[in-house]
Amino acid sequence: MKIKIKKLRSDVEIPTYATSGAAGFDLRASQDATIYPNGTAFIGTGLAFEIPEGYEMQIRPRSGMSAKTKVRVANSPGTIDSDYRGEVKIILDNIYDKNTGNMDAYTIRKGDRIAQGVICPVLQVEFEEVEELDETERGEGGLGSTGSK
Repeated sequence: MKIKIKKLRSDVEIPTYATSGAAGFDLRASQDATIYPNGTAFIGTGLAFEIPEGYEMQIRPRSGMSAKTKVRVANSPGTIDSDYRGEVKIILDNIYDKNTGNMDAYTIRKGDRIAQGVICPVLQVEFEEVEELDETERGEGGLGSTGSK
């Protein structure tokens, strides 16, 4: 599958897969930004995508960034719909960690890998209102009702 990409800035990189088996491709910051403790920043990638109808691009965290910093992709996974043609921006939070007392600002540098994108199929469904739903063994049990093991 080919995905059309438009550079919104001449100095940004087209995403690449780090390995031949990678599910996600790296998305990079198009500008420097500082995220203060408990702060949120919208970091542009300088790219717009033409996602084919029937697909979405999911925005997911990079494991390395999550393991090494307190910066998190805020709405993970985020969705880039097939009809969106604007700049893809990544919403990042610098979370406060009560265990470590993280109170450090975090600086993103232009070109830093800040998230990954994954192209996924999407089904649109028709909704049918009914009076009853089929019974299952689980029923209405949720929020840990299936046990911790």
